[in-house]
Amino acid sequence: MSEELNSEIPAPLAGVSRETIHRLRRYAALLEAWNSRINLVADSTLSTIWERHFADSAQLLPLIPGDAKRIVDLGSGAGFPGLVLALCLSDRAGLEVILIESIAKKCRFLEAVIAETGAPARVIQARAEAIAPIRADVVTARAVAPLAELLALARPFMGPQSLGLFLKGRKAEEELAAAQRFWQFGFELVKSETDAQARIVVVRSRPHVRR
Repeated sequence: MSEELNSEIPAPLAGVSRETIHRLRRYAALLEAWNSRINLVADSTLSTIWERHFADSAQLLPLIPGDAKRIVDLGSGAGFPGLVLALCLSDRAGLEVILIESIAKKCRFLEAVIAETGAPARVIQARAEAIAPIRADVVTARAVAPLAELLALARPFMGPQSLGLFLKGRKAEEELAAAQRFWQFGFELVKSETDAQARIVVVRSRPHVRR
């Protein structure tokens, strides 16, 4: 990637290929075009798509194991973080990213981006709790539900070696404490690269109901 191009890209995306950047630019253009019709993201964030949405999603990349082949993204919405991860990892052989979203209009948007960019992803229109579980190496989510509820949604998709990567805001520690009252699970809190007050909750074992 040229120095000029690299200077425009937020740090979490600095290591991706030139082709990935071009695909993300197409994604951004589609997001802006569709947003006035179906309200995918807050209008106030359209001017900071790369920092607020793309970089926020891409900061999960170093946490994804090198041998992970299937990522399930819960409540994908406009594609964060799942579709961004699919684009950034598109060179990984055998990768499949499954985007689960219940709202039909948002599913059509996700499918349009996949068609335009060739992202290794597919969309399932359903609520996560209403579909037959699909075993994943990594389960991701952003702004879907409080952590205790999110763990209930994620658990059916997780095996003993699966990883949960959940982007959380300033209430991450409060949500974590609440979740621990109901669930037993291994975890790590990682500081966000894009928001000093946000955290990534890394769930390192399949959650079990606390006895």
